[in-house]
Amino acid sequence: MVLNLVWLGFFVSAFAIALFQLMQGDLEVFSRLQTALFDAAKTGFEISLGLTGMMALWLGILRVGEKAGLINAFARAVNPLFRHLFPGVPQGHPAQGAMTMNMSANMLGLDNAATPLGLKAMQELQSLNDKPDTATNAQILFLVLNTAGLTLIPTSVIAIRQTIALKQGLTGFNAADIFLPTLVATSISLLSALLIVALVQRLPLWRPAVWAPLAAFGAAVGGLTWWLAQLPPEQSARLIGAIGSGVILGLVVLFLVAGALRRVNVYDTFVDGAKEGFGVAVQIIPYLVAMLCAIAVFRASGGMDWIMQGIATVVSAFGLPTDFLPALPVGLMKILSGSGARGLMVDVMNTYGVASFPAQVAAIIQGSTETTFYVLAVYFGSVGVKQTRHALACALFADVVGIVAAVLVGYAFFT
Repeated sequence: MVLNLVWLGFFVSAFAIALFQLMQGDLEVFSRLQTALFDAAKTGFEISLGLTGMMALWLGILRVGEKAGLINAFARAVNPLFRHLFPGVPQGHPAQGAMTMNMSANMLGLDNAATPLGLKAMQELQSLNDKPDTATNAQILFLVLNTAGLTLIPTSVIAIRQTIALKQGLTGFNAADIFLPTLVATSISLLSALLIVALVQRLPLWRPAVWAPLAAFGAAVGGLTWWLAQLPPEQSARLIGAIGSGVILGLVVLFLVAGALRRVNVYDTFVDGAKEGFGVAVQIIPYLVAMLCAIAVFRASGGMDWIMQGIATVVSAFGLPTDFLPALPVGLMKILSGSGARGLMVDVMNTYGVASFPAQVAAIIQGSTETTFYVLAVYFGSVGVKQTRHALACALFADVVGIVAAVLVGYAFFT
């Protein structure tokens, strides 16, 4: 309902602004809106088509990892942590494996692949629910962690950046240079989500099985960030890109070698998983086209410029920099809609250039935050939960922290 109003609002407000400009003597305004509308529809299709290969690749690799037993091994590894975070889930329950696979897909940046896995996890958690219409603590924590969206590799964002870079004629562009900034921002978001839920649910975060792995992960990310911060910006950017590319290729090789050692037919298994990639990419097309068209018309009318000028005035009054502002709508829209935020991110990249600072911040925000209202509506709706208790408040808190962190991290790494 909220997204419907937002989408309709883009068109209606754009038309109203255009009428005002027409009365001021601008006879070309509707021509600009029409051109923007048709160009956006074409751009949405091209970007979705470009995602097909990337989705096929990672869905295939994920299937190999599943057959090789890496997903189950990871589930066993995180069981000591899950036992304390999800005390209502018995050890070895299918919900643990389903949650692990969902989080693995999120870590690989496979938003659309993670959704069916998340729905499966919710179904398994619902089987433990004594009050089917009311969310359990385990379901709330799982969903809030989902909305925080820990992303190791922002696959979809990297693919979109690479596609747009080719369209803009950039050579030598490293679309993976947002790997580490995204990891830092999403780690902060995840930690804030965990802390707020733990506070409400009184989870025992002081136990070594909980804080030790979190502290180790935070120390690794913090140490790497500190080391890179000591280097000149250009050298740091190259190293970030190299680390991102190395992690991606290393993960691919790990999955394939593990599958071969387990005598899995890695080629056939990969192909079976990759077949789903086309279907996933096709499903994105109507959503991306719809939102890109609405945003393009609104921007062509001058409405986006008015909003940005108003926000810039407020930010400047506090003596803060304003060059991140074009990316801010991505974070606000991401709370409502992933496809809408993706459309805004693409719009920023097309308007300012994919290598620009606003585009970099927009990519970090897109890669490190999740669609809160969508996730809560779909996941809770799939199991008939109506009383969501503290889920929304905790998720929105993590969203705000994540957006602020993404902006600050963008300044730390790219300026």
